[in-house]
Amino acid sequence: MLWGISFDATPISGVVVEFVKTARILSERGYRVHLDLGYDVKADKNAFFRPYRDEAALLPDWVRLARIDGLDAVAGYDADFVTAVLREVVQAGDDERLGPRIDAVAEQISRRIVDTWRRFGVSFVLVENGTLPENITYTRALYLAIERYGREEGLGRFVLWRDHDLMWQSEPGAGKYGTFPYPQAVAPADSPHIQYLVQHAEARRRMLHWQPDLRHLAVLPNTFSASPAVVDEHNAAFRRDHGIPAQALLIARPTRLIPQKRIDRDIHLLAALLAHPRLADDIYLFVTGDRAESPAEYTRLAAFARRLGVADRVVFGGWLAPHAGEVGRPAGRGYSVQDLFAHADLVSFLTSGDYESYGNPIGEAIAAGVPYITTGYDLYDEVYGSAGFQAPVMDLAAGDLPTPDFVDAVADLLGDAETRRRTVAVNHRLGARRLALGRRLVGDLLDGMVGPATAPGPTPGPTSGPTSGPTPRPTLRPTPMDAGIRMTVVLPVYNEAANLPAVLASLYGQRGDDGSPLRVRVPYEVVVVDNNSTDATVDVARRFAAAHPDLPVQVIHEGEQGVACARRAGMQFAVARSRARTDAEPARRFYLVSADADCRVDPTWLWELFVAMEAGKAAIGVCDYYYRAEHFAGRPRLWAAIDRTLRCRAVTFRLFGGFPDGKGFAVERGAYEKVGGIEIFYQVQDGRFVPHLSDDWDFGISVRGSGEEIVYAPRSRVEINPRRVDHALDEVIAGRAYGQGGTIVMRDIRDPDLAVDRARDLTAAQARQAWEFSVKDFTPKNTILPVLLTPSLLDDDAVADFFTPSLARRLGRRIAEIIDEMRVVDLTPIHAYKTPSYRLYFEFADEIFARLRATAGSDIGLPPPLPTCLREVPAGRFREFVRYYCEDRESGAAHDYFGNGGVF
Repeated sequence: MLWGISFDATPISGVVVEFVKTARILSERGYRVHLDLGYDVKADKNAFFRPYRDEAALLPDWVRLARIDGLDAVAGYDADFVTAVLREVVQAGDDERLGPRIDAVAEQISRRIVDTWRRFGVSFVLVENGTLPENITYTRALYLAIERYGREEGLGRFVLWRDHDLMWQSEPGAGKYGTFPYPQAVAPADSPHIQYLVQHAEARRRMLHWQPDLRHLAVLPNTFSASPAVVDEHNAAFRRDHGIPAQALLIARPTRLIPQKRIDRDIHLLAALLAHPRLADDIYLFVTGDRAESPAEYTRLAAFARRLGVADRVVFGGWLAPHAGEVGRPAGRGYSVQDLFAHADLVSFLTSGDYESYGNPIGEAIAAGVPYITTGYDLYDEVYGSAGFQAPVMDLAAGDLPTPDFVDAVADLLGDAETRRRTVAVNHRLGARRLALGRRLVGDLLDGMVGPATAPGPTPGPTSGPTSGPTPRPTLRPTPMDAGIRMTVVLPVYNEAANLPAVLASLYGQRGDDGSPLRVRVPYEVVVVDNNSTDATVDVARRFAAAHPDLPVQVIHEGEQGVACARRAGMQFAVARSRARTDAEPARRFYLVSADADCRVDPTWLWELFVAMEAGKAAIGVCDYYYRAEHFAGRPRLWAAIDRTLRCRAVTFRLFGGFPDGKGFAVERGAYEKVGGIEIFYQVQDGRFVPHLSDDWDFGISVRGSGEEIVYAPRSRVEINPRRVDHALDEVIAGRAYGQGGTIVMRDIRDPDLAVDRARDLTAAQARQAWEFSVKDFTPKNTILPVLLTPSLLDDDAVADFFTPSLARRLGRRIAEIIDEMRVVDLTPIHAYKTPSYRLYFEFADEIFARLRATAGSDIGLPPPLPTCLREVPAGRFREFVRYYCEDRESGAAHDYFGNGGVF
């Protein structure tokens, strides 16, 4: 469960909207989301201890509003106390009178925070603006609570602490929070439980100047969806409802009605534009903001508009929902800022020079497809200007009010629709890349903190209280990786409840060469990646973990179906947690190890793999795989085909190191990161994209292609579960065990009702066919591919002897020719030669056909319809899935001929 706390103390603000954006990602991962609006934190919003009323209607229905229990019962904690602390301690620097009381109250609050989090089953916390010292008592309490809860619940880095308005960004000239180094502010603590976030690089630089030992501090810009604002059925009457003529030019000023926002500049600009000789159209200014927030400022602005003679052109429209796509319109009614932008010709942000920390209205305008104007406030270049966004910028050094040059620039933009269109096109193109960056960054941060998906965790809160109703899968309770751990064994599982106890027991029973428990000699852990199991798999794993506390067992969840997706999720999780620890020895290598839930490993499997990796300093270590001959007793022809394959593999593995198989291999963490980790390729099956099965082989190809070494560890042995041969014998014989027609997928053969005739042997013809498919699959992958990727292997005496020197020389010459022929594409993926032309066709089809129509005749027509699978792909991911569609990994005919990804 995610607990959010906003120090803004308002139902909707830019801070709350940013919370919703981040929380949405966590909600999609299965987290229940609760938000404390901070009414019991900030004293100047006149809501201290005020019950919630209709605030929930302003937020998505998946956000529940919540409060810390019993704060109103903490002796001495009230709005007057908070105000006095801000005035006497923070601003005046005198804590003699209130210091002891602050400590006592903070301790009481911290205990109530912990009790509330425990009742709700909180596993993740998102703090918004906690470093702004409006209420240092609550901030101290929050730090105490984080440390206590993290320690008692065994949590790792479970808090995202994001600061929007720091002391140097929020009214610095007023000295509201003292001066550097802000002795009374609660400085960020370098906690093992907290990941800090600031909005831009300048804030990070200043934060580190203030707290140089802060290690976990990242930049997370505010994000805005690149969805253009359009007039639709809901907002079509916006102008009419606000008395704005349909043909008038409209300037939008989305802002709070407070002096720091300098709305007087917009009124002054409006008057100048109405009198400008190059503008013949009527012009209106729409100002958002709650008039009740600062009644004196509203009165002053209204009087100023009357004095300049533009009162009838200024619309004080009141509060609007910040963005319909994030928080929704109140109870489905009213208008949002997005609705205003749909009708606006220009967005204005003529704000104070030293007040803004980010400038959300600019980002919202860029995303909505509306041109903007702004002052060159202190951080404008840091956030927007340096990115190349185009806009008239008011130079504050030239004057406090809009200068004639600035007015002319705005008039040129307003008066020319084509100029506005071009400006929007440039800004929107830049914004689609830059302003959407935050979602990916949040995802990366979450992967590093809790893994790439949700997983079992704390018990949900009481069903009779705030958490009543259906709840998603419980979420992960991350635990820090111990500094001594050298290996993480990743075990993807899907409905393996019957098989899992024996597999986990074999992992627990790993021994060294002296027979001692390996978990003591070379500490390792196991990460079980549940891939949407519908049986008791997860319960089995958790019970095993509880019964074997001397072997760390993590259980996480990966929602995208497929063993490749699950393996990648587990490895990414292990990489992130191993990188996050600060007390591990950097010189010691850390290994990610893949295991298979339907195979058994020998007692020294992990030790032998570890020794081979340490001795050779190779990037990948490959195990030996075997079947038990007695399982095939009475089936001599079938066993002969299998045995021949295993013997051939042993020869080539000794020569080339082989390629990793998901049943058992290890990779050094640095090599894993060097090639970007395991990559998931997609293929089309029955009109839908599904993950390709050969992620382990593809990963090995990437590593070997990067110049890294692969070592074969023949004494690290894995027993293959023969159920695939048993349950799919007819498909094995016909070369269809892993699909056909170009797809490589794993058929689920765990159905207990499947009839398995283990006494059945092959006929002579079937045995020959099975062997031919097996050797045709084996030879290109295990004998040719290694030297194709690493031609220098042919200079090795053992390899040359294997091929014969003459053949080795001819192979080398031909490989050089092929590499030269394919120099325009990446040779590393299997059968990549078809990819470039196909991908270019889909990406440029419209333009290519347009030129054909122009040169060859109009009867050429338009491009044929896209394949159904590509029509369903989101526009933002079109190029990505064109790549998957075109690469096709192996053509259908070749795929079927060569045995479709492996037989034995």
